Amino acid sequence: MTKSTATYWNVLSPQAQERWAPVKGLEGIAEELTLSIDEESGEYTKLTRFLPGADTTAFGGKTHLYPEEVFIVSGRLYDKAFEMWLEAGHYASRPPGELHGPFKTDVGCVVLEISFPNRVG
Repeated sequence: MTKSTATYWNVLSPQAQERWAPVKGLEGIAEELTLSIDEESGEYTKLTRFLPGADTTAFGGKTHLYPEEVFIVSGRLYDKAFEMWLEAGHYASRPPGELHGPFKTDVGCVVLEISFPNRVG
């Protein structure tokens, strides 16, 4: 089990825009870019970009059975479950089952996510 690797490249540059894809179900408000993935275990590292004005309130909060880590790279994002604005530099290591979201942003936000879907606990 090995995650994919890549040499240095600027994922936030205009030239990388074509690599971003709409988040399924959140088309028009969020995009994602997978940075690394282990096809066997399903573990991945990705960026999620919430566009300015994005609001996932209609979808409610979410939980999952596996742990994940998140780091706010830029912008800010409101997490209703925690009733707080997350800004660049905020980090969390979420345990399995922790409620997060729904989310909204006024200025947009880029989130680094490292997830471990086979570490169900």
